[in-house]
Amino acid sequence: MVATSMTLSAQPVAVVSPNLSLRNEIQHAVDKGIAWLKTQQATNGSWSSEDHPAVTALVLTACMGEPSESIRSQRPEFIRRGYDFLTSCVKPDGGIYRTNLANYNTSLALMALVAARDTQYDTIMRRARNFVVGQQNDLGEKGKMDTPWDGGIGYGSKGDHSDMSNTLLALEALYYSEFLMKDPGESKSPVEMKDLNWAAAIDFIQRCQNLPGQNKEAWASDDPKNKGGFIYTPGQSMAGEEKLESGKVALRSYGSISYAGMLSYIYAHVKRDDPRVQAVFEWLRSNYSLDENPGMQTQGLYYYYHTMAKTLSVYGTDVLELKDGKTIQWRQELAKRLLNLQDNKGYWVNPVNRWWEKDPVLVTAYTIIALDYIAGGMK
Repeated sequence: MVATSMTLSAQPVAVVSPNLSLRNEIQHAVDKGIAWLKTQQATNGSWSSEDHPAVTALVLTACMGEPSESIRSQRPEFIRRGYDFLTSCVKPDGGIYRTNLANYNTSLALMALVAARDTQYDTIMRRARNFVVGQQNDLGEKGKMDTPWDGGIGYGSKGDHSDMSNTLLALEALYYSEFLMKDPGESKSPVEMKDLNWAAAIDFIQRCQNLPGQNKEAWASDDPKNKGGFIYTPGQSMAGEEKLESGKVALRSYGSISYAGMLSYIYAHVKRDDPRVQAVFEWLRSNYSLDENPGMQTQGLYYYYHTMAKTLSVYGTDVLELKDGKTIQWRQELAKRLLNLQDNKGYWVNPVNRWWEKDPVLVTAYTIIALDYIAGGMK
């Protein structure tokens, strides 16, 4: 029998999203990853290291954001113990850390507390937010932007220079906790809120970008391999340097920190059509890879995946046009890559130890958060 248009209209066929199967695979991988993380929790509620509550915070953020929202609604015992450990690390100065890396630990802890969506943490979060604001550097004459590190934030040790990784963590925590800036009386909290010098933060971000004209630092390079990308801190790139044909020594842009730079601009409310944002987006499109962290090989690979998923999701694009003209659906490509890298036991790990990525707890938390962002934008 030949189907006519009338026959087809009388027997409608349900349209299934081509992403439905992939979303189900992502959910399965996330569930398996969370089940594995549960087995790795210490008796005091922490994960990996008591001295670095940041890892516990990342695990809690990963669990609270899992797509089915079952953990959000049920708040099982292992999650409660994790939050109890995290709040046990609160210091009199408002920071959430043990002995060092005060900004790194506090910023990630604040994100985990925001993810809890629980007003019992409001005062802790307000004090933690003020602490992070207080970490902003002003290393020369106070009130003047007279050192390359002014406006940014470092790990949190005394005299620490600012870097893009820690600045991103701080800006992310401040961005998602902006709701705490309302009148403290509305939530019956006695904490008087402070805010960041956002103009100074933006100034620091652009001082880490290879973009002459916007960045006045002498090292800023406009050669095609580096223009628009980012380095770790003014004057230093973790990807090293190279001598150009002109004789100038260029500090090499690299993938993970370029995503960190782009995301930092977004969190600082710089518009997406700003030339600085467009320049780093162009560098990222031209250097797209899922095989490596561009410029760093497999060092920091999962931080790269994690930051890529966040940045492209928040920027609001599902398609990337690469330098060869090819267009890719980055969500599907990155999801498949991460699913293939999951161990049968449920965890992810990087065989290269740079930036703690041999710790499967840390890497699994990174990956679950990345998958949450990926799935959240799938139609």
